[in-house]
Amino acid sequence: MRQHVNPLSQFFQLPLSLPSKNILFEKSHYPIHLDIGSAKGEFLIELATKYPDWNFVGLEIREPLVSLCEKKRRKLELNNLKFLFCNVNVSLDEWLSDLDCGQLKRVSIQFPDPWFKRKHFKRRVLQTNILNSIAKAMSKDGEIFIQSDIFKLIEYMTNTIDENRYFTRKNVGDLRTIDKNPYDVKTDREIFSLKKNLLIYRVMYIRNSLLFTH
Repeated sequence: MRQHVNPLSQFFQLPLSLPSKNILFEKSHYPIHLDIGSAKGEFLIELATKYPDWNFVGLEIREPLVSLCEKKRRKLELNNLKFLFCNVNVSLDEWLSDLDCGQLKRVSIQFPDPWFKRKHFKRRVLQTNILNSIAKAMSKDGEIFIQSDIFKLIEYMTNTIDENRYFTRKNVGDLRTIDKNPYDVKTDREIFSLKKNLLIYRVMYIRNSLLFTH
């Protein structure tokens, strides 16, 4: 399994028409938690098992991982969970526009590919256009949760969200980061990082009341 794919390559720039929520879910009115870069899917599988009155969508650019996750999901008969293959910066906006007003409640972006070289920053998953799509679809008090064990990456992500204006960082006391995953479920990478005693940077943002004007 390739660890990285270039999202700017021609193949990944082709827009995909993702199935609507009514096709994906039997109970399509449930609130939605969107996990961008769902990898092996264990995070969402555990959440979907614990919270049957939510719908969960995992988006992943590595198609073989999506097939693997869907196989696990079907075996567990989790009808409130779906994994989809796409490049979110190309295909997400259209799918979000199909949701009911305020239905998107949570977005998580956890340990995304760092793309360390400055000339590759445009390959990073968190870009202004995706934040605008989320802001347009999400009602006040919706959540964006981000985490990484790479400080330079979390710095880039927080700067990008701060500049967007539609999301306000949730401070915990005097701290600008939080010390644990708020959903009490760890990703594979999170477990690996904790075992290696790596410092994990976690930040929660809340959708503010600023109306989307683009």
